[in-house]
Amino acid sequence: MTRSIPLRARSVAAKQQRQQAILDAARSLGLERSVREVTLTDIAAAVGMHKSAMLRYFETREQIFLTLTAEGWQEWSAAIGSRLRDLSDDAGPESVAAAVAESLVARPFFCDLLAQAPLNLERNVSPDTARAFKKVVLAEVDTVTAVLRRRLGVTERQARDVISTATGMAGALWQMAAPGTHLRTLYEAHPELAHALVDVGPQLTRILTALLRGMRATPTAAPDSVEGTSATCSGSRP
Repeated sequence: MTRSIPLRARSVAAKQQRQQAILDAARSLGLERSVREVTLTDIAAAVGMHKSAMLRYFETREQIFLTLTAEGWQEWSAAIGSRLRDLSDDAGPESVAAAVAESLVARPFFCDLLAQAPLNLERNVSPDTARAFKKVVLAEVDTVTAVLRRRLGVTERQARDVISTATGMAGALWQMAAPGTHLRTLYEAHPELAHALVDVGPQLTRILTALLRGMRATPTAAPDSVEGTSATCSGSRP
């Protein structure tokens, strides 16, 4: 549905309102289709603006979705932190893995963004925008890392590996699952293609369970290092 708002934001509050309208439109379109299929023209039409006017608020289409990716990290970090803290003290790797997997699967738009961020979103923004995005992600990774360390008794590097695996695989598996696309319909219609059907939640849970069990079985945790804490190079790979 096209929204009609003033042609030019003439105050800070009006500019913030316009920016939020753009983000809301991009989010709705991304949920309806997929992030890679939404163009700047689509977003402009949804908010009743000309495409050229959008550039007063965001430098590129990719910056719009990168902003939404950062918001997704903040929301997921708070949610998974709360969920992990609520687990019983005797919760094992399976329970932790399921909690992490379910928290990601419950956020399909975030899963889509996690895949798109390193592939293209980060590649068409200014260095300042990329840096600002990374700072947000690193802060949220630090928050989740602290919760995982308390919950599992793992090292900082191991906790970051869990986050990297969880978010990276969530993005990749979501793309493979192709929900709501003609590919998914094709896979479901032909039994010989059943191997291509990906059930993201259970598969991600199995992967994370195996990873956490392996960490628990490690006699002595490897010491943390600068190398292990500076590898966050994408929205989905801390």
